[in-house]
Amino acid sequence: MNNDEILTADGWQIAEWVANKKISASAVIEPFISHCQQHEPQIQAFCFPAFEQARQQARALDEKIARGYVPGPLAGVPVAIKDLICTRDLPTSSGALAYQNFYPEEDDITVERLKAADAIILGKTNASEFGYSADGHNALFPLTHNPWNRQMTPGGSSAGSAAAVAAGMCPIALGSDGGGSVRIPAALCGILGMKASMGRVPLYPGCRDERYPGVSGWETLEHIGPMTRSVRDLILVLSVICGPEPRDWRSIPCADIRWDNIEAVQRPLKVVVSENLGYAQVDHEVLSCFRKAVHTLSDRLGWQIESAHPDFGDQSQTFGPLIAAETDLTGLRAMDSVYPLTSPNLKQLLNTHWQAEDFTDAAMTRKKVVNSLRRLITGFDLMITPCTGVAAYAVERKGPGEINGIPVGDNDWQCFTWPFNLSGQPAASIPIGFTEQGLPIGMQIIAPHLGDTQLLQALLRIEQSTDWFGKIAPLV
Repeated sequence: MNNDEILTADGWQIAEWVANKKISASAVIEPFISHCQQHEPQIQAFCFPAFEQARQQARALDEKIARGYVPGPLAGVPVAIKDLICTRDLPTSSGALAYQNFYPEEDDITVERLKAADAIILGKTNASEFGYSADGHNALFPLTHNPWNRQMTPGGSSAGSAAAVAAGMCPIALGSDGGGSVRIPAALCGILGMKASMGRVPLYPGCRDERYPGVSGWETLEHIGPMTRSVRDLILVLSVICGPEPRDWRSIPCADIRWDNIEAVQRPLKVVVSENLGYAQVDHEVLSCFRKAVHTLSDRLGWQIESAHPDFGDQSQTFGPLIAAETDLTGLRAMDSVYPLTSPNLKQLLNTHWQAEDFTDAAMTRKKVVNSLRRLITGFDLMITPCTGVAAYAVERKGPGEINGIPVGDNDWQCFTWPFNLSGQPAASIPIGFTEQGLPIGMQIIAPHLGDTQLLQALLRIEQSTDWFGKIAPLV
């Protein structure tokens, strides 16, 4: 098995090779480390690479297998972890000066489960400061670049995780998604990214530990999800990290999901499509690619397509108060006086003079959004939208500035993802093509709440019927 075969393999393939003793975990990890070392100076996906630790983990796994140990479902698979996700033996800076040397007391539940499944942790990946913007900007580390064009942003806040998978540095990465931070960079980097239904993947200590300002927010919005190049890898990771946990009182069972028996749906699905949610600006090239993709699903799979929009209109001003209501404003303001924060979104949040009505009005609007989305998808199997309003823009910018010549705010292009954090529905970003400049374009597919199985079944069908998935950026 040569290095190219290893580097382009999916995680599930690597796990099967290692479990069946066709290759050792040590032989797997070395090509990935070499690939990272060669291209990391141009991509800057990793803020805390852990190559020597990865070698040690691989050797330990090989020794256990040699003694007769039956490895877990992620045997020997290199995995990258977003820097907002707690790791006990690696720093977790969250892109913030105050946490630049912070080692959590315990791993996040998802990291515990990855390790128990015998994944090999390759390192921590770059993210925006506390995840408060859809990029990789922070005061600690260089900007992460999009592997398809290093002058462009990879999106965020799971910037490094998306870039690492797209660049072939690892087949699987974990990201976190409070308003689109898995799906947005997946779209801009041409890979798959999914958040399961709220509660499927437990959260702790992230969002839950009150001792850590910035780390402790977004409790009813945040998801942790896999970023991969194949649907089977999505399923594999979710089968490991999903399931209830006493430390997360919002976590829910997954007994309704047969992870080992998810197959592509064959019947024609009934799908509601919204090109712009009724109000959003979408780049002409992105919209054209999106329409072609929808036509492909209708033509090749026989899916019944119906166009409709939710009736809540532009409620983007709701998101800020909802985040603020779950943020340790007191703790972050005290932190800012000693370790200055740099995220414009976070600074605005801290400098706003909030009133109780801001929070209660936002809570009522959230109910409206959730109910509207439920009504819209009732009677349909899936909902489909663009994932972002634009493809990747210049890496140093905080937003595209304009869409189709119309000035837009820095966050306006992100409007397709955050409503489904409010509703808790399972949602995935899939690649559907490229712009004329070779930049990836993503589509978002959403299922009803707790409809994780039907979403994955649909993704498998799309994977079987198109050539959209599995591409690695041609790094030079």
